Amino acid sequence: MELSPTTKVSELLSKYSFLKDFLIGMDPQFKLLNNPFMMKTLGRIATMNKVAFMTGMKLDRLLPAVAGEIGKRTGETPVVRLETPAGPDDGAQKMEALKGIIRDLHRGVDKHILTERFQELIKDVAPWEIANMEQQLMAEGLHQDEIKRLCDVHVEVFRSALEKKVVPGLPAGHPVHTYMLENRAAEDILKEIETADIEKDRERLSRLLHRLSDINAHYTRKENQLFPILESKGLTGPSKVMWALHDDIRAMLKDVRAKAETGTVKAIEVKALLHIIADMIYKEEHIFYPMALESLTEEDWGRVREGEEDIGYAWVTPEEEWRPSPAEFGQEPLTDRTGSLNLDTGLLTVEQINLVLTHLPVDISFVNDKDEVVYYSQTAERIFPRSPGIIGRKVQNCHPPKSVDLVEKILVSFKDGTKSSAEFWIQMKGRFVHIRYFAVRDAEGTYKGTLEVSQDVTDIRSLNGQKRLLNWD
Repeated sequence: MELSPTTKVSELLSKYSFLKDFLIGMDPQFKLLNNPFMMKTLGRIATMNKVAFMTGMKLDRLLPAVAGEIGKRTGETPVVRLETPAGPDDGAQKMEALKGIIRDLHRGVDKHILTERFQELIKDVAPWEIANMEQQLMAEGLHQDEIKRLCDVHVEVFRSALEKKVVPGLPAGHPVHTYMLENRAAEDILKEIETADIEKDRERLSRLLHRLSDINAHYTRKENQLFPILESKGLTGPSKVMWALHDDIRAMLKDVRAKAETGTVKAIEVKALLHIIADMIYKEEHIFYPMALESLTEEDWGRVREGEEDIGYAWVTPEEEWRPSPAEFGQEPLTDRTGSLNLDTGLLTVEQINLVLTHLPVDISFVNDKDEVVYYSQTAERIFPRSPGIIGRKVQNCHPPKSVDLVEKILVSFKDGTKSSAEFWIQMKGRFVHIRYFAVRDAEGTYKGTLEVSQDVTDIRSLNGQKRLLNWD
């Protein structure tokens, strides 16, 4: 038997079942091998190289240890090869060829020619390969907007191979199971909109578009809960491209809804909206979710699941069949919340501090001097949704791609001391929202972070005269 970076986990466990317990003994992260649906996805295609990457274990430690255990238990002497020889099927060469197809798409080469090239190159492609391809192209300087523009085309080129990649059955309550339930509900609404008579049934169309707008919760949950975990694994490219596509859908949906209300929407505009949403569902289920399932451990999915309720769901309520306890994904419950903290002007317990912050008539978030989100106030009705997934995340990744330059400009100005505040005001869902950013500095003037304060000032702006007496009526 030869052990190399390309040896598949499924083949090893099929031949040497005792290796499961051995690997778990080496690193608790291998407990995912006990998870049936993870084995149907990750175990089926994962190589030793991928497993080493996911667990942070060096191949030069993992492969000899596995070979030693096989020798001890069976008397065999596996050959360990740490390097993968180059060849026509070499993963790096295949990736370069795939990237070449995308570059030629960018140059305008005929799609039919590229489809033939692709089919000659490989008969199969995994979702993570497309995700890696996007990541590498961005690292090499191709802007995410270009990736987004090419996204529809390269998915179409790879569609025949991707059709074979289906997300396996997942337990109810698992984040991907919930995402897919929402997709089925979205498809039902899309079908109803497709049958609506734009000219004769304006009210029905407006009502359906209003229902469809709940899809924002689906996208926001991905952005706040799933994207941060993928970013922690180094998978930033696919998330950025998908977030940009989310914003395209939001903008198009807002435009179509407004025109439907006034009776000025055109059939081609509605059709374009239905197409872009249906295409997003395809990208999710044939590329993004399979890639995420292959990349994340059950512990990671536990973190994705935690905080989903803070964002909310679109049209469905997930069942509780799959819901890890905090202990299962490495979180210790906070037990002691009674100790008082000696502040500059008084004493408050941790509980009191939390209560004060969540009862302020504003939403606040704090970003430390390393640009990491370390706190947000979980008020009853936040203006902008937040969830635990953003804690520890770079603030640049918490904003839509089109806003990142503005965020960076504010942070740089705060850090170099040229500015200490910035403010914006927007109208959103019929409300007037005031957003302010403040540089936080210590007594010596050293920059410690940025405080974001958001407030719905609609009612405040309508005040006039004076009110000096108590009147609760």
